[in-house]
Amino acid sequence: MSPFFSVIIPLYNKESYISTTLNAVLNQSFQDFEIVIVNDGSTDQSLSIIKTFTDQRIKLIHQKNQGVSVARNTAIKSSIGTYIATLDGDDLWKENHLEELKKCITLFKNAVLYCNNYEIKRHDGFITKAKFNFDYTTECLIVPDFFEANIINYIPHSSSVAFKKDTFFKIGAYNSQLRTGQDIDLWIRFGLHGPITFNPTVTMLYNFFDPTSLSNSQLNDNRSMLINQYTNEELSNPSLKRYMDIKRYALAIRYKFNDEDEKAALLIKDISLKNINFKQRLILRCPKIILSKMKQFQGFLIKKNIYLSAFR
Repeated sequence: MSPFFSVIIPLYNKESYISTTLNAVLNQSFQDFEIVIVNDGSTDQSLSIIKTFTDQRIKLIHQKNQGVSVARNTAIKSSIGTYIATLDGDDLWKENHLEELKKCITLFKNAVLYCNNYEIKRHDGFITKAKFNFDYTTECLIVPDFFEANIINYIPHSSSVAFKKDTFFKIGAYNSQLRTGQDIDLWIRFGLHGPITFNPTVTMLYNFFDPTSLSNSQLNDNRSMLINQYTNEELSNPSLKRYMDIKRYALAIRYKFNDEDEKAALLIKDISLKNINFKQRLILRCPKIILSKMKQFQGFLIKKNIYLSAFR
């Protein structure tokens, strides 16, 4: 009999985290699952650590390093569960994570994406709650306006969601051409496809770190490609337009950090100013030297367990 969930873990050099992550899955209160790990060409001790686990539900697949999108697609193709629950190798589930996802699945059979609430680990000893742009209580619900609700933190996260395997392939799976933003692209397609649920119960810890990709030109151009994929849909969907304008705002800042002011100007030209707040408009006008000082100050505050955002 097929398991209810297939837990999908892409793996690339996570030796410091993978043991804790796997134990968090195996200790779930809801136990009807398999675990599909795709080793994406790891060069550290991750594989040796995985081989110490003897649970028969763990399936390990190897591939040359091709990126997280290909790894996830490979894992999902090989899965046999009805629902897919994705998990990154350095994030953590609380023991009720799958149980709370199943609760929403039982309540909302026709939804296309199921999301649990989560917290964000900024550094050791400093955890913040994810903030979303809509009101909720303690009950599972259909998100009333997904793109509007999603402009602060992402309601779906690569370690907080579940979806039906057949729906995933129906909307096109992960885009392997994207080297960054693959999750965002998938969430957009889910949001255009059907209802999305949210469970306010916190069941996941996102291990956030900044890989200093602000100045990576190739990744920035990849982000631009993602944004440009949905310009037609934006014409008839004001909430999507606002959501993508927030993405344009963030990418324009990245281009400024990389001294690519012309690319930044092109993005800013496409932003409807009503879709960003006064603080964000002010930041867009700042030169690189001021932006760098602001980034350094934000890093200093995080070390002091204070987190400030341009959204508030």
